[in-house]
Amino acid sequence: MSSFDKRGEGFEKKFVHDEELRFKATARRNKLLGLWAAEKMGLTGEAAEAYAQEVVSADLEEAGEEDVFRKIRKDFDAKGVDQSDHQIRRSMADLMEEAIRQVQS
Repeated sequence: MSSFDKRGEGFEKKFVHDEELRFKATARRNKLLGLWAAEKMGLTGEAAEAYAQEVVSADLEEAGEEDVFRKIRKDFDAKGVDQSDHQIRRSMADLMEEAIRQVQS
């Protein structure tokens, strides 16, 4: 195997590793976000855990995070939770940073 091939294989492995970490961090963020939203809606215990799982599952509807945002927005509106779109998106960003820290450690 030439050094060029080895280099290409190294980049491929790094890409796969990075994508796995991104997937895990996104799933972790969604669970944290679900627990955050559950607390805002007054859910606790098993109900909060079940809601967090719904948020994780919502991310499988389409590529990107808009499906997760729409679920949280819709549920907040239905429960009368006063959170702006900006506050939700800010929590999503903050919790992604936390999820990355958790996955990397």
